[in-house]
Amino acid sequence: MSKYILALESSCDETACAIIKDNTEILSNVVSSQINVHKLYGGVVPEVASRIHIENISLVIEEALKEANIDIKDIDAIGITQGPGLIGSLHVGVQAAKTIAWLYNKPIIPIHHIAGHIYANSFVDTLEFPLLALVVSGGHTELVMMEEDYEFEVIGTTQDDAIGEAYDKVARLLGLGYPGGPAIDNLAKSGKANYKLPIPKVDKPYDFSFSGLKSAVMQLINRLKKNNEEIIDADIAYIFQETALSLLVNNTKKALNDFKPKHLVLAGGVAANSRLRELMQELIKDYPDIKLTIPPLWCCTDNAAMIGAATSIAYDKKMFKDLDFSARPSMDIEMR
Repeated sequence: MSKYILALESSCDETACAIIKDNTEILSNVVSSQINVHKLYGGVVPEVASRIHIENISLVIEEALKEANIDIKDIDAIGITQGPGLIGSLHVGVQAAKTIAWLYNKPIIPIHHIAGHIYANSFVDTLEFPLLALVVSGGHTELVMMEEDYEFEVIGTTQDDAIGEAYDKVARLLGLGYPGGPAIDNLAKSGKANYKLPIPKVDKPYDFSFSGLKSAVMQLINRLKKNNEEIIDADIAYIFQETALSLLVNNTKKALNDFKPKHLVLAGGVAANSRLRELMQELIKDYPDIKLTIPPLWCCTDNAAMIGAATSIAYDKKMFKDLDFSARPSMDIEMR
């Protein structure tokens, strides 16, 4: 008998609902993005985001069910992003999921947002364990080891800014607008190595730091202005991106050498970065026994299909919850 999961995602500025059949078959994946609204403010405004989620949540659920051609009574379980994320945004999704679960007497499974990003790779490849995931987004920069399904160990994390946050901050310095990641990625393609930036130091072998790198870019721009030197935006974008991504690649290489996984996957919004995808493909050439999965672009940004994929595994492990759980904006992936 087939298994049908209804999944909801509302951790930041996308309101999303998906219907997943038998773990990896996507019957629908509806996403209502708020990006055009938040562009006006240069970043996500939490209060605005949660209000728009309220307006859209019922619409995306209705559209997902219609597109999947399935009755909500035939759903086997509800999956919902419990955290981390913006508390108001998370709350809207959690309350909607609880309402459906209560009304139709369906089991509910709260999901960690990063688990969803990792399991998004299962739509394009069979996950093999032990697995190493490089998770990179606006709110996260982590190396996560998985010895088996649904066992997560964070072996490295950022000590300050996430890499996507650093991209946004540097983009603002260059007047590129929001979101900064795609803008810098595109601009860097025409840049050259005419500038230098310091490589941030960290105390732990797999950790990251990007706050100092953003400050170094600001200092570089100010120094050029003070000396009446030409500021070449493309060259600044280039050196920032090369320096930032080298941190990701170098730490991933250390982890591959030390943990010897069978599978390496990219996950999160910054996984869409074209230069990072190139660098990871170059890196894996030195590891012929390790499989690399780079998710398609639609898998990188927030969506509910990825939450459905993680929910499907959690369903098989009977990781159901009572309705007394709440949104957790600082949720730890290693704890439930």
